[in-house]
Amino acid sequence: MVELLSIKEDVAFRELMDYAYKVKLRYVGNKVFFRGIIEFGNICRKDCYYCGLRKSSRANARYTMPHEEIVECALWAFSNDYGSIVLQSGECNDSGFISFMEGILREIKEKTCGKLGITLSLGEQTEETYRKWFDAGAHRYLLRIESSNRELYKMIHPADALHDFDNRLDCIKSLGKIGYQTGTGVMIGLPGQTLYDLADDILFFKELDVDMIGMGPYIVHHETPLAARMPDFEKIKDEQFRLGLKMIAVTRIALKDVNIASTTALQALNPEGREMGLKAGANIIMPNITPVKYRHDYQLYEDKPCLDENASLCRNCLKKRIESIGEEIGYGEWGDSKHFFTKRTRP
Repeated sequence: MVELLSIKEDVAFRELMDYAYKVKLRYVGNKVFFRGIIEFGNICRKDCYYCGLRKSSRANARYTMPHEEIVECALWAFSNDYGSIVLQSGECNDSGFISFMEGILREIKEKTCGKLGITLSLGEQTEETYRKWFDAGAHRYLLRIESSNRELYKMIHPADALHDFDNRLDCIKSLGKIGYQTGTGVMIGLPGQTLYDLADDILFFKELDVDMIGMGPYIVHHETPLAARMPDFEKIKDEQFRLGLKMIAVTRIALKDVNIASTTALQALNPEGREMGLKAGANIIMPNITPVKYRHDYQLYEDKPCLDENASLCRNCLKKRIESIGEEIGYGEWGDSKHFFTKRTRP
């Protein structure tokens, strides 16, 4: 894996992309599944050193979308044949937030007759909370480890009980135990990160037997402490982008039937980044369906694309982009991880 991740020469790079795409076609097909992402709040109790939403940041006006507006976005996705949505926000764990989410989940399930798939990306919670949301209708959960290297994890997080590697790992394991299709992922190209670290990340995915991977190249946000560790970021954008594609490709070759997202971070580094991610082995796209008025205040990193593009424009643009590379969109389908069902049949 390290050898593949270290490829520099263009011909070898294309060969890697082509081989990973063949693996994708064999194990998950050429169908791309939409996850309409609703970034419904940017209030966060965490202070991660890399994130534009960190608690200490003063760069954003804090917001939480009203219940009715979140449900309205979900119903828009359903009426436009998005098989699934992702509900994502900064991390909160107070009782009001937990009940707020439970009510939203139940209403979305009721108003779509249980036909709209729901993924959550709401950070670390208690097992009781995860179970409550699962019972209310969520069936997939993404909780990125960010780095499986404990020392790197410490470097990008404050040294306190809120940012504990073992707690995060326990949360990921709890999700699988409850029955969620479980996703995790890492940032690619962190300061101090080696190719051996990235190869270990893939082995981490395999060891945890996760069902879906959401990962992308690290992009600086200058309002964060970690940005100071990469002052020449502008000079290495292409390198970050290619490493992101290689990581998708090697993960697809190694894990075969998991769902892998082609993230917006790829498009932030290259206008055709998400399509290239699909050609490298990804099979999930997350169109942003958050109302435009909130998007400028939900920037985990700088130069995030599509901040001024409404949901309808985003849908049409993605349709053309995906069809241009010969892929098919799985309209109205949940696009569940094949790995999730395959591992349940193991002896």
